[in-house]
Amino acid sequence: MSHEALLLGIDAGGTSTRAVLADLTGRCLGYGRGGRGNPISAGPDRAADGVLDAIGVALSGTEHSLSDITVIVAAMAGMRASGGADWLLDRLVANGFTGRLVFESDLLATYFSGAASVSGYALVSGTGACVIRVRDGRIDDVADGLGWLLGDRGSGFWIGREIARAAVQDLDGTGPATGLTDRVLAHYGLSRSGARIDGRPRELEELVGALYARPPIELAVLAPFAFEETDAVADGILSAAGVHLADSLSAVLAGPGPLVIGGSVLSRTGPVRDAFLTRLGDAAAELDLRPVGDGAVGAAVLAIRAAGGTPDEAVHARLTETIAAFR
Repeated sequence: MSHEALLLGIDAGGTSTRAVLADLTGRCLGYGRGGRGNPISAGPDRAADGVLDAIGVALSGTEHSLSDITVIVAAMAGMRASGGADWLLDRLVANGFTGRLVFESDLLATYFSGAASVSGYALVSGTGACVIRVRDGRIDDVADGLGWLLGDRGSGFWIGREIARAAVQDLDGTGPATGLTDRVLAHYGLSRSGARIDGRPRELEELVGALYARPPIELAVLAPFAFEETDAVADGILSAAGVHLADSLSAVLAGPGPLVIGGSVLSRTGPVRDAFLTRLGDAAAELDLRPVGDGAVGAAVLAIRAAGGTPDEAVHARLTETIAAFR
């Protein structure tokens, strides 16, 4: 057994999981990917499989095993609703783990993936949308993240819903014509027919049926159409998304600092980013925007912190560089 303090940072997402094996100095010693790791969306058994698979890949090719690990930090969304830690801890213990398991917010992992400073902001705009203010290394304030029904303004879901509405209103004659309509119809295997059913275009009836037949959150898959289309309706949807994201950030904004951006909506240049910065006004100049691809680096930072280490700028830079070498 190794006497070196070894840590695992787990970035457990709804679609995939990343595991980082590291030491207290910030050296990544192993990196692995696994399947879905969130027990809320994937179920406890499948989520545990995803986490254990990622850990197994991270440990493979090294001389280490789970029995050598001092601390595991699992960063994920919705931990409070998962019913406790047993779904994962029991599986880890069965595979030789005797250390400490800590759960952290995926938003905090996103933040520390882009910043070593213990104070700043993170804005995630993927399928959902949420903003946090970080102070002294902990989440100090939160805006949005309220889910598809009540919030997630400016998210991929929100954009997808606006696209669906625009297409329906175009076909209904209650909104402007837009190139988004044919994209949405094609996505659901439909096309304009010229026929009418009870006074409505057949394709409108078919599209409404297709939309209501699916879970609302699936509207997020339509979001890329707004970035691909260049008409006024698409631009208007993206600009409104940027305004919503800026308003959410403004709710927690309390001075300058790094702004770590996760998710695809705000990370790219274009109408969303332009509207976001315009809405922020002078406050935008005090923010250092730092897009990140995932929370792997941040999960490892949180593991170092949990083990009593001090992940300063040098440690953060070493983690970022050595993890990148494994990807």
